[in-house]
Amino acid sequence: MKKVLTSFEEAVKDIHDGAVLMVGGFGLVGIPENLIIALAEKNVKDLTVISNNCGVDNWGLGLLLQNKQIKKIIGSYVGENKEFERQMLSGEIEVQLTPQGSLAEKIRAGGAGIPAFYTPAGVGTLISEGREVRTFHGKDYLLEEALTADFSLIYADKADLMGNLIFNKTARNFNPMMAAAGKVTIAEVGEIVETGQMDPGTVHTPGVYVQRMIVGQQEKRIERLTVMN
Repeated sequence: MKKVLTSFEEAVKDIHDGAVLMVGGFGLVGIPENLIIALAEKNVKDLTVISNNCGVDNWGLGLLLQNKQIKKIIGSYVGENKEFERQMLSGEIEVQLTPQGSLAEKIRAGGAGIPAFYTPAGVGTLISEGREVRTFHGKDYLLEEALTADFSLIYADKADLMGNLIFNKTARNFNPMMAAAGKVTIAEVGEIVETGQMDPGTVHTPGVYVQRMIVGQQEKRIERLTVMN
């Protein structure tokens, strides 16, 4: 059985200043909302955050941006966050923008123990300046190093007591691979069921990758509201 916590404060208590974090989700879908809030309240500083994007103003990772808790962001999309844009343009925060597919593969490779790989994405652009490019079968490829983290904060729709996780739809984009790439993976989950109540064929992340779990009620805010007439 995995450790099931009842306090979000306890769940993040050992996340220290200067830690490297992976934070799951795509836009505002599948983000560990309550774990992020607990980090904002803990006021831990100088974080390096690896995430597809950085939430929106006043929500998700945007809360940590407002508190000036993030030193560096590795992601693929500035998104709908004006504070993220402001800090990036003013030089208050270091931003490493990475093609989305490359970012996903860097995380997956980190979880698989693969230190680096070659990809055609980014060749001939600013991203490739000063970096290793090799030619295979007449085509240039850029060397990308894998990513790992001290802690991975993820959100799953359902878990069992062994830590096996099921993600809902779009939330599968980054959460499963981040679970594998973190030294300590903390899973905020919608519900926890008894071991044996989940069909093994539906499990997306095996419990071996999960160290802590906590049940959280999600607000699930909308990133951009679109109304069709």
